[in-house]
Amino acid sequence: MRTVRRNQFKPRSKQASSIFDRPRFVWDFLPSQKRMATALYPPPPPFYRLYKDYSENPTSAPEPPPPIEGAYVCFGGNYTTEDVLPSLEEQGVPQLYPKDSNVDYKKELRSLNRELQLHILELADVLVERPSQYAKRIGDISSIFKNLHHLLNSLRPHQARATLIHIMELQIQQRKQAVEDIKRRREEAQRLLKDAFVTLDGH
Repeated sequence: MRTVRRNQFKPRSKQASSIFDRPRFVWDFLPSQKRMATALYPPPPPFYRLYKDYSENPTSAPEPPPPIEGAYVCFGGNYTTEDVLPSLEEQGVPQLYPKDSNVDYKKELRSLNRELQLHILELADVLVERPSQYAKRIGDISSIFKNLHHLLNSLRPHQARATLIHIMELQIQQRKQAVEDIKRRREEAQRLLKDAFVTLDGH
């Protein structure tokens, strides 16, 4: 039979138990120097020293760089300063509706929506019968969604004009209502003044 020593299950000290009882965080496992580095706010860029006398002598500091024009890269993505909707071909997406400028948006949106429903049903069948061939269906569905989004984005200028027209019509209606309210208040004030004059003449 195994003998158990008296101090084998001796409880931990108070200090040790407090360390293990408190919640542990990620920085508890980092070295002290790294904890300090991650806790500090990053320093300003070094070229700020070039502008330390700017308030006293604005010409002492170099001119800021000119605004970017054209294409540029930000966070790994290609962007342009021109407010133009890129085509699907530029994005590497096949265009599933006619490339004619006179596109019937309602017709094409309905057609793509029906095609999307069929592809989703086909994807369900593929997942049941041929699960290894789902990738092509996913790619087709993704292309349809991108074409739908591109068509909707092409309607943004028309939506902006319609929204602006609605706002201006609402402002005109509010101003007409304000003018009518002023006229009504003026007529009411004139009536009160007339009654006051009649009352004064009677006395």
